[in-house]
Amino acid sequence: MPKYQFAVEAEPAYLPEESDPAQGVYAFAYTITITNTGDAPGQLIARHWKITDARGHLEEVKGLGVVGKQPLLKPGESFQYTSGCRLRTTSGTMHGHYHCVGEDGSPFTATVPLFVLEATGPGPHGQTLPGRVLH
Repeated sequence: MPKYQFAVEAEPAYLPEESDPAQGVYAFAYTITITNTGDAPGQLIARHWKITDARGHLEEVKGLGVVGKQPLLKPGESFQYTSGCRLRTTSGTMHGHYHCVGEDGSPFTATVPLFVLEATGPGPHGQTLPGRVLH
């Protein structure tokens, strides 16, 4: 029986040029790398994200594919994309999973491990942005 498995890595980045701390808007990019670590081809079909800010506000994002694509990955192949989100606080977290399907139609899930979004640099009126405050 084929082993269907994707490994997921995330690399977040704060986007000060697209943020407006005086208005409480903090923009982040994240680059996701999805690698087929199984022994058979699999396809990413849909995503489900949970984005939580430092106040505990949860936003869920669901949809087909990623950046308009549903990549089919052979064993050892990777797919990388960059996307983004905005928070109303200087920090937060993201995690989730991808709904995938193997070449024989078997469904499987690829987990996106929790990663931290943290604004760095000068805040409104030149003061330093506060450090991480996660609940």
